[in-house]
Amino acid sequence: MSIMGKYDRNKPFNNLPLLPPEENKIITIRVLQALNNANKALAELKGIAKKLPNQSMLVNTISLREAKASSEIENIFTTNDELYKSLTINSTELKGGSKEVLNYRQALWTGYSDITNQKQFDLDLIVKIYQEIKQVNDGIRPLQTETVIMKRGSGLLGGSVVYTPPRGIEIITQKLDNLFEFINDDEKYPYDPLIKLAISHYQFEAIHPFRDGNGRAGRILNILIMIQKHLLEVPILYLSAYIIRQKEDYYYLLNRITGTDIWEQWIIYILKAVEETSIYTISKIEEIDRLFVNTHNLIINKLPHIRKETIEKIFEQPYISPKSLIDNNVKSLNTAKKYLGQMTELGIMIPEKVGKETIFLNLDLYNLLSEI
Repeated sequence: MSIMGKYDRNKPFNNLPLLPPEENKIITIRVLQALNNANKALAELKGIAKKLPNQSMLVNTISLREAKASSEIENIFTTNDELYKSLTINSTELKGGSKEVLNYRQALWTGYSDITNQKQFDLDLIVKIYQEIKQVNDGIRPLQTETVIMKRGSGLLGGSVVYTPPRGIEIITQKLDNLFEFINDDEKYPYDPLIKLAISHYQFEAIHPFRDGNGRAGRILNILIMIQKHLLEVPILYLSAYIIRQKEDYYYLLNRITGTDIWEQWIIYILKAVEETSIYTISKIEEIDRLFVNTHNLIINKLPHIRKETIEKIFEQPYISPKSLIDNNVKSLNTAKKYLGQMTELGIMIPEKVGKETIFLNLDLYNLLSEI
């Protein structure tokens, strides 16, 4: 049954239907075809990731790209160079885009840790993610906060209301509880996990539970569902770069469900995003792994005193400071500086002065991560 006629975009959508949608709206031949392709690509990505000797090295680099891309969807911009330098010097004075991006990455890791430990989604988990993203202490938006979604852009319709989400803590909490039950309970709702992901992403954005940061929280929810459902073991698949490239379709299809209750194209959009992003991520992992192997072989041949663990550190992010190398193998700052200097002579690292500190850039890794 269409919800057309029940919905006024200028009034709170307190009648947002609970999940699940009618099955014939979400399970179609075209959806099943797209689902098969997405699951195949995702399984290949999971298999490749499991073969890597150091998954955490790639998780760090790829998650940082996601944090940047997800923030750009919200028109929060930072240059790659600014972001990577900020991460390296660990400044407490971070402001603007870099601070927002790093807050997002921290929220992603908080969510990953929680879902890995507790296995279930609940209100506390999603509120914690929101609080990390926005660096605030509040939770569900209160009744007096009259949140509306405005049309982006500067054309004739720019600034007009396209959607007003449900309003009132009790109503929002009820719809979130239904959403979490839908995700968690695979016996009551035995849908393929990627179908659940697509439906859940729409529902979370439609509920829009917080004052701000809902888009970013929803994109973190995507990867956490894949982790919870064992589609991936580590968080290395992110859809934000795909959404940036297909942003008009993303917002159009979200709004189309709200206005007409048509789900098929939205679900296919998300499944296509999973498929294409999986293929892209496989390629990126292979590129980073090849670069690591080549770099490792060069260093072992020319600088055999530098251990593999030290080489892995220069692949965790493009810029690195000497103090970041200090561990059980590199016991002093002078040794760290010496090793980075020797790698500079081989053309692997490039020194750069930032304030009083000299940091080092892995340029080849930087270039790989800068490609979207």
